[in-house]
Amino acid sequence: MTDHVLVTIEDHILHLTLNRPEKKNAITRDMYRVLGNALSSAETNPEIRAILLQAEGDAFTAGNDLADFGAVVSGTLTREEMTFQLFLGALARADKPLVAAVQGLAVGVGVTLLLHCDLVYAAENARLTTPFVNLGLVPEAASSLLLQARIGYARAYAMFALGEAVDGRAAAAMGLVTAALPAADVRQRARAAAQQLAAQPIGALRATKQLMRDPAALQAIMDRENEVFIARLQSAETAEALRAFAERRPPDFRNLKD
Repeated sequence: MTDHVLVTIEDHILHLTLNRPEKKNAITRDMYRVLGNALSSAETNPEIRAILLQAEGDAFTAGNDLADFGAVVSGTLTREEMTFQLFLGALARADKPLVAAVQGLAVGVGVTLLLHCDLVYAAENARLTTPFVNLGLVPEAASSLLLQARIGYARAYAMFALGEAVDGRAAAAMGLVTAALPAADVRQRARAAAQQLAAQPIGALRATKQLMRDPAALQAIMDRENEVFIARLQSAETAEALRAFAERRPPDFRNLKD
C-alpha cells in the first residue's frame, strides 16, 4: 500500500518516511515503487533542495519483505515485476543531497541504501546488518563496491559473508555513517542537517556530488549485481533459507549444490 511510504515536502525538503512499523518497515514492491518514483521526481522539482529518509517505529527497516523473495522462488512473481531496481537506479542517479535517520534495525537494503546517502545519522544502539549470504543471496545497490570502499575489504566481507552486525557507534567509528547519537536525537539531527543543506547553493551542491560519484559506473555495478541476485533468488540455497525462516529453524546448506 502506498501509505506504507509517507511522501511530504516541507521547507524545500522531501521527506520519505517508511511507515510500516508493524512489519519493522520491511520494504514491499509497492514501497520500492513509491520510493523510486519520489526520488526520480525530486531531481527535476525545483522546490526540492534536499531529501530526508526516515522511518516510523523502532526500526529503520528490516530490509526486503521476504514474502516477495518467496514469490520469486515459487514462480508467482516474475523478474519483471520486481521493483527494487527502480529504487536502486534512482539512488545511483540522485545528485541532490540525501540525508538519512536510522534507528533500531537496518537490514540488507536498509544498510546498502545508506551508501548512497550524503549524511547518515544513526542511533548509538542501532544494529546494521547485511545478511545476504545467509539467505543464499549476494549484495546489491552497488554495495559490493561501495561498502568495501567505505570500511575496507575485511570488514565488508565479514558483514556480507558472516552477516556480522555493527552498532551505531561502531558504524560511526569505521565511517559507515556520519555520526552516532542517542536514539531520541537522531531524527532531529538529521532534519537539522537537511535544513542546513537546503539553505546551501543547490547548484554547487549538485556539482560537488557529480564530481564525487559516477552514476553510470554505479548503475553498471548494480546491473551486474542484479543479474546474480535474481539468479540466486531461484537457487536451492535461497529456497532452503526461506523454508528455514518460515519453519523457525536453522537452515542446512551442507548437501546443496551452488
